[in-house]
Amino acid sequence: MDERFKTFTVLMANINRSIRKIKTEEMAEFRLKSPHVSCLYYLYKENALTAKELCDICEEDKANISRTIDYLETNGYLVRQQQDNKKYKNHLALTEKGRDVGERIAEKIDRILNEAGAGIREEDRMIMYRSLFQISNNLQKRCNQYDK
Repeated sequence: MDERFKTFTVLMANINRSIRKIKTEEMAEFRLKSPHVSCLYYLYKENALTAKELCDICEEDKANISRTIDYLETNGYLVRQQQDNKKYKNHLALTEKGRDVGERIAEKIDRILNEAGAGIREEDRMIMYRSLFQISNNLQKRCNQYDK
């Protein structure tokens, strides 16, 4: 059991560190940070999302998404489709610059996912993701108990 705990926690920590480093290195050319990457990627894939939808899909809190949206809007990557007081419910869309960078990010992500999955059969990958999903849900249930 002790070895299982060590293996699980070390592997998860190493994967998380690797993802952060890859995001940092791959996004340096765009002068973007990790939260910017996720927002641009999902806006590119979905065409338009609200801040709330971005919070949900990126699993980020409202404050982080708000800062990210402000940065991306100020730097010409996205626009609000409506200009009213309900900023959180406004749909956000990529500008031409945002679409270009979003496409390049998506291509980088696809390439890196292919590299990361090299040597893993598709059926093994599906089992791994199902298992990770179940582990994530189980751990989230445990964390929810602390919040009560």
